Amino acid sequence: MSSHMQRLKALREELHRQNLQGFFVPLTDEHMSEYVGAYAQRLAWLTGFEGSAGSAVVLEHGAAIFVDGRYTIQVREQTDPDIWSYGTPPRDNPVRWAASHLKSGDRVGYDPWLASSGWEKSTRLLLESSGIHLIAVESNPIDNIWQGRPLPSQAPVFIQPDNLAGCTSAKKRQDIAQWLEEIKADSLVLTALDSIAWIFNIRGRDVSCTPVALAFAFIHKDASADLFIDLSKIDEALKAHLGPDIRIHDRSDFAAALKNFSKKYVALDPEHSVMAISALLKAGNAQIIEVRDPVILKKAIKNATEIQGHRHAQLRDSTALTRFLYWLSQTAPKGSLTELSAAEKLLEFRKDTGALVDVSFETISAVGPHSAIPHYRVTEASNLPLKNNEIYLVDSGGQYQDGTTDVTRTVIIGTPTQEMKQRFTLVLKGHIALAQSVFPKGVCGAQLDSFARQYLWQAGLDYAHGTGHGVGAFLSVHEGPQRISPSGGAFSGGSEVLQSGMIISNEPGYYKTGAYGIRIENLLLVKPVKITNAEKECLGFETLNFAPIDRHLIDISLLSESDINWLDNYHADVRQRLSPFLSEEESTWLKEMTLPLAS
Repeated sequence: MSSHMQRLKALREELHRQNLQGFFVPLTDEHMSEYVGAYAQRLAWLTGFEGSAGSAVVLEHGAAIFVDGRYTIQVREQTDPDIWSYGTPPRDNPVRWAASHLKSGDRVGYDPWLASSGWEKSTRLLLESSGIHLIAVESNPIDNIWQGRPLPSQAPVFIQPDNLAGCTSAKKRQDIAQWLEEIKADSLVLTALDSIAWIFNIRGRDVSCTPVALAFAFIHKDASADLFIDLSKIDEALKAHLGPDIRIHDRSDFAAALKNFSKKYVALDPEHSVMAISALLKAGNAQIIEVRDPVILKKAIKNATEIQGHRHAQLRDSTALTRFLYWLSQTAPKGSLTELSAAEKLLEFRKDTGALVDVSFETISAVGPHSAIPHYRVTEASNLPLKNNEIYLVDSGGQYQDGTTDVTRTVIIGTPTQEMKQRFTLVLKGHIALAQSVFPKGVCGAQLDSFARQYLWQAGLDYAHGTGHGVGAFLSVHEGPQRISPSGGAFSGGSEVLQSGMIISNEPGYYKTGAYGIRIENLLLVKPVKITNAEKECLGFETLNFAPIDRHLIDISLLSESDINWLDNYHADVRQRLSPFLSEEESTWLKEMTLPLAS
């Protein structure tokens, strides 16, 4: 019996002990995080699936795992089809699947520290219509059977200095206090780790790839705050940084403190806080005001210092990536590289900058059929050699104290087919169209998404992921609320109005299952655009990444004059910005790679 079969068997035995006929297994933590610490990797431990998004449902006589379009191939490679049924939201709904396999009177459990109140409400209504009971468990059944489960990280917290943050924590808290007065609330409960890191100007190492510390916080209308964090993480320097207006408590005291708001009005984000928090506030007779975490938008609109820091980080990171691309062009044709060794070399170039704190996500180093898996994760078991005449896609980024990076380049090793060139060029045209777009204030990401897809659509093609996501300032590489994505479906979320100072990715792609994949990604800064005689204030984008786009994959006949001008100007900018930091050999190669297309 496989280890995952044994774990599923043990879970079912634990469910039986708790008088449950089913259990929902999300991939999140008590902060509703996208990326979670090892202690919270319950879905991976149970199933073997190592993607960054998904959920499972375990019943007495069936089990299903649900992942979006990015992971439909990966989930089948990493999990046992004899154990799991597969679903793809939104077409397949985990709760409806559970309801269709349970009977009236059955009890299905969920962990209230891992589910939002919105999810709990909608799930309860759906299940109750079939006579099924949704039960909040007192102890997570997986935690009860997970032998050797890692402890939460105890890494020290460190300061994000004001000269990099661009604003003091006191000023940020004062802004929140003013907001609390406006909505007539006494306090705000903060649970999102990046919101807490941003408002206190602190960072941590508790979550892989994201510089945050495990903590909860209250911000009050007098601008004071309570921070709940493992006390072993705090030293005297950090206490001095936080100051006397921030009271520090052990993280374990947070649940009890939620009961101390009797008859107070407490602001709480229902989408970014778990059901257990709402329940404890209500148990303490607090009056909950459901409202979006105000830090989310403030954090997304970068100040001048954060923007300048981003520019420095992107230039540093672009130099490392370009040095890697040169090395790859010289080494890959020799036939000695693998996906893993290429990723390790790219990490080496980033470390050579002397400023790398961490990668911003696990590098997607994918060749041939693996490049057709948008969020492929290379392992020792899956590692493929880089072969001649195959496409290699590398999506990667770094965490630097002045900025977070994310960039994708797709290159050909050897000679591309005409189909590869045609599809790469269609993706490139969409990338250029979005990069060049100008739009009036008030436009949201969903209105721009089709700019990047239009040329693929004209060829009857598309891609199953959003076109752009927000990026933090030495914080999460996937930061809301802004997105460029369709208005409906699995990748919805593009309804947020784009505002000057936001940073967002531009990453259209194309994926031919079992053959190859293409993605071209740069980060964009939203900024004002002056237009003569314009009747509205307008915005546009500034491209922040600078690395060559593989000219060997371009079919020039498919490009318009505007496309060619954009790419030639971009490549000239790449050459001018990076050459001073490259060796003579690297500079010579970069010059050849960035010559005007007509050359």
